[in-house]
Amino acid sequence: MDNVTVFTHPLIQHKISILRDKKTGTNEFRALIEEIAMLMGFEALRDLPLQDVEVETPIETCMTPMIAGKKMAVVPILRAGLGMVNGILALVPSAKVGHIGLYRDEVTHEPHEYYCKLPSPIEQRTIVVTDPMLATGGSAEAAVDFIKQHGGRNIKFMAIIAAPEGLKRLREAHPDIQIYIGHLDRQLNDNAYICPGLGDAGDRIFGTK
Repeated sequence: MDNVTVFTHPLIQHKISILRDKKTGTNEFRALIEEIAMLMGFEALRDLPLQDVEVETPIETCMTPMIAGKKMAVVPILRAGLGMVNGILALVPSAKVGHIGLYRDEVTHEPHEYYCKLPSPIEQRTIVVTDPMLATGGSAEAAVDFIKQHGGRNIKFMAIIAAPEGLKRLREAHPDIQIYIGHLDRQLNDNAYICPGLGDAGDRIFGTK
């Protein structure tokens, strides 16, 4: 899986284990989602383009590298994807933030779009799509479809937990994007929830039921 990175870093794995615990409360859960996103983002953004710019240090003037071009766009899949945004913005504060709203049909488990707002010019940016859970892969596939329809090309997808079924679907639908996974879980259950997973990420981030 040349376009897939599954993280093995001890800090990421440790924090994911705390996320899984049903006793982990909303405040800690939300903070952990941000921390894991930042740790994953450090690796996922290693290929951001650079250009040399002139900077005056206290000693002398020099040419030194900074992020080039239109930088980045972070595009969370609403609503759970919002929990990962601040972790990425901690690394690249100048990044623009778009939003894609999808809801899952309770019967078919397929996604339906209700909102899409992307920063312009999207085609000139590195785009990081965030969603803590890659379950069936339907929402991820649809989100990337929408971004490509608006002209996005350099797309990365980040999920903290993934099911093999969802990862397979996303890879087959969009073999040209880079996919970053915190942990690859065992399978989906009959209700399309990831096992062992961590429950409903959106509910646990926002304290809803």
